[in-house]
Amino acid sequence: MSGRESGHEGHGRLKPTLLLGALGIVYGDIGTSPLYAFKEAVRAASQGAQSADPAAVIGAVSLILWALILIVSLKYAVLILRADNRGEGGIVAMLALLGARHAKPGSWQGWLLVVGLVGAALLYGDGAITPAISVLSAIEGLKVDAPALGRYVVPITIVILVALFLVQSKGVAFIGRMFGPVMLVWFLVLTLMGLGGILQKPEILAAANPFRAIDFLVHAGWGVSFAMLGAAFLAVTGGEAMYADLGHFGAKPIRVAWFALVLPALVVNYFGQGAVLLAEPDAIENPFYRLAPDWAHYPLIGLATLATVIASQAIISGVFSLTQQAIQLGFLPAMRIVQTASDERGQIYVPAVNWLLAAATLTAVLLFETSDALAGAYGIAVSLLMAITTLLAALIAHKWGYNLLAVIAVNGFFLCIDLVFLGANSVKLFEGGWFPLLLAAIIALMMLTWRKGNRLVEQARSGLRLPEPVFLSHLQHQEIVRLPGTGAFLSSATHGIPLHLSRFVERSHALHRRVLIVTALYEETPTVPQSERARVTLLAPDFYRLVLRYGFMEDASIPEGLRCAVEHRHLPAPLLDDLTVFVGHETIIPKSDQRGMMPWRETLFAFMQRNAERTGAFFCVPTRQVVEVGTEIEI
Repeated sequence: MSGRESGHEGHGRLKPTLLLGALGIVYGDIGTSPLYAFKEAVRAASQGAQSADPAAVIGAVSLILWALILIVSLKYAVLILRADNRGEGGIVAMLALLGARHAKPGSWQGWLLVVGLVGAALLYGDGAITPAISVLSAIEGLKVDAPALGRYVVPITIVILVALFLVQSKGVAFIGRMFGPVMLVWFLVLTLMGLGGILQKPEILAAANPFRAIDFLVHAGWGVSFAMLGAAFLAVTGGEAMYADLGHFGAKPIRVAWFALVLPALVVNYFGQGAVLLAEPDAIENPFYRLAPDWAHYPLIGLATLATVIASQAIISGVFSLTQQAIQLGFLPAMRIVQTASDERGQIYVPAVNWLLAAATLTAVLLFETSDALAGAYGIAVSLLMAITTLLAALIAHKWGYNLLAVIAVNGFFLCIDLVFLGANSVKLFEGGWFPLLLAAIIALMMLTWRKGNRLVEQARSGLRLPEPVFLSHLQHQEIVRLPGTGAFLSSATHGIPLHLSRFVERSHALHRRVLIVTALYEETPTVPQSERARVTLLAPDFYRLVLRYGFMEDASIPEGLRCAVEHRHLPAPLLDDLTVFVGHETIIPKSDQRGMMPWRETLFAFMQRNAERTGAFFCVPTRQVVEVGTEIEI
C-alpha cells in the first residue's frame, strides 16, 4: 500500500497511554466476540445438535484462528493501516483520499462514491447491532447457573442500553479513562481462562493446522460449511475499527496492542473454548462461561457486561465521528454537534444520531431477543463493508503508484476471502441479515439524496447569483443607505454575490459600510494549518471576499476564521467591530417536472433541509449577531 504512516507514530518511544487507549477504543468490539462467535460457529457446524462433534470443534477453532490471521492481522494491521489520509483512517477518509466527493454522476468515480457511501452507511447498521448482541451475550451468562433467570435477560439488557445512551450527552471522558484498564483486565482474563481449557484438553492444539478447517468445510457439505463460515466471521467483526480509529492513536500503538496482547488473548481463549467442548460436548450452549470455574461465573458476568458496554461505547463514539466527517464533506445535513470535552478534540455528542441509534439498537433487542438470533443479523453488513474497504484500498494503492499486478494480486486475494465470507453471510439474509441492510439502505439513500439535492440547489443558486462587477456597478448607480459596522454574508460559493446579499440590498436599499462575503470550505484532508486557513480578495474598497478552509476532522467556526484572518493580517482589525452575520434561509420547493430528482426524493431532501441545524449555529456564530434573510428555491 503506502509507505506513509500516521502522524501519531513518530520515531520515539511508544506511550503506554496510547496502548491502553487502543485496547479500550479499538479492540472493545472484537475483544468481546469470544462471548458468542465460537458458540455460533460450533452450533452451525453441529446442525443444532445438543452436543458438539469433535471434528466440528477443531474445524471451528482452526477457521477462527486463520480468519484472525488473514483478515485482521494481515489485511488490516499490515495492509489497510497504510492507507492513511494524513494520519486519519476510515471509509470517509478513503473517499476523500480518492477525490470521489466531487465526482460527476455516472462517471466511474461517481459509482465509486456510491459504493463508498454504502460502506459508510453499513457502519450505522453495525453501530445498531454491536451494542445489542454484545450486551445480550454478556447477560445471557445468567442462564448458565440459573436458567430461570433467562426471562430477565432482555429487560436487563434494555436497562443497560438505555442508561448507556442517556449518558452520552454528559460526555464519555470519565468512562473513557476506564476503557483501557478494564479491557486490559478483560484480555488477561480471556488468556487465563483459555490456558485453563487448553491444559485440560491439549488435543485442541491440532486446530493450529489450517487443513483441519479446510478438511471439515470440504466434507461437511456446502450448507453446513456456509453456515459455519458465516458464524465464524463473527470472530473478526470489529477488526474494521483498527482502521476507523487510526487517527486517534496511530498505526504503531494499534499494531503493537494487537500482536502483543489482543491476538494472543483471543486465540488462547478460542482454543480454550474448543478444549472445553472436546472434554464436555454438551457444553455447546455456552462454552465461554463453562471455561470459568463455578465460583467465578457471576464476577465474570459483571466483567463481561462492563467490557460489552465499553465495546458499545466505542462503536457509538465511532458513529458520532463518522457523522461529523460525513457532514463536513457534504454527505449529510448539518446537525447539532456538542463538544463534550474542552481539552480534547474528537469527544463529541450528536443528539439526533444518538437517539436514532438508540431506537435501532433497542428495536434489535426486542425483535431478536437472543444473541443467537442476532448473530444472523450481524455478519452480513460487516462482511460487505470489509469487501468495500479492500476495493477502495486497492484503488488508493494504484493511485499512489504501486505496481498494478502486485495490487491486483494482494488485494484480489483478500477480496476473494471477503467475498467468501459475504456469500456465507448472505444465506442469513432472511434470518435477520435484512435488518442492518435496511438501516444501511435508509442511510445511504439519505446521503445520496442530500448530495444530489445540494447539487440541484447550487445549480439554482448559480443561475440567480449576480456576478461581482454587475452588483458593484448597481451599487454605484443606486441611492444606498450605508449602515454602520460590518455586514458578513455567508455564501456557499467562492464566486458571485450571495442571493441573500442582493435580496437584502434590493428590499432594504441599504448596506453596511464594510462588507464581507464569507465562504467556509471543507478540504479532503483531516486538518488545515492555521497559516493556510484564510484567503482574502479585495473586490472593492471595504468590500472583501473571505474563503476559510477547514479539514474534515475540524469544526468550521466563522468567528475563529475571522480572528485568524485578522491575526495573519489578511483583514484589518476594525472589520470585527460591530459585526452582523447574514445567513440565507432557503425554503426548498419541490417541482413536479423532469429535472432534478424523483418527486419523493425532492420531498425527502426538502424535509432534511428544513430540519437541518441552523447555519449560524453550525458555524458557531453567536445568535445575537445573526440575521436570516429568506429565499425560496425550486428544484
